[in-house]
Amino acid sequence: MIKNIIKVFLISMLPVIELRGGIPFGFALGLDTWVCVTAAILGNLLPVPFIIVFGPKVFRYLASFNNIIGRFFKWILALGEKKVAKMYKTLFWGIFTFVAIPLPGTGAWTGSLVAITLNLSLKRALPPIILGVIGAAAIMTTGSIIFEFVWELF
Repeated sequence: MIKNIIKVFLISMLPVIELRGGIPFGFALGLDTWVCVTAAILGNLLPVPFIIVFGPKVFRYLASFNNIIGRFFKWILALGEKKVAKMYKTLFWGIFTFVAIPLPGTGAWTGSLVAITLNLSLKRALPPIILGVIGAAAIMTTGSIIFEFVWELF
């Protein structure tokens, strides 16, 4: 059982897959719902502080190059600075919604990258990301339970 919990935890840490893959995988392994969801949420949240703290340094480093990559990251950083002033009041709900929607390309990793782009501090970015991950976990858990119930009917 511990190996399965670790698998769910590690799968939930992966970008793109995150807990959107970890929760159904845990259900497929037969893990208890609360154990599965807890492992997935913790796994999904573990990389977030590291991304938000160290990501801006990586972005600035990549922006220092005088090639296509450098121009792209300069554009990203300039776009973030320009947009944050316009979206200051809606940042919390925007990041929360973006992280909570369980679609490919959304989630804690991408929400963290959005926070970096908008030059948000860890203190400001973490609450909507945490709540978004919990929201995504609720959606994926509900969907997995419904799928499991329907699957057993046939």
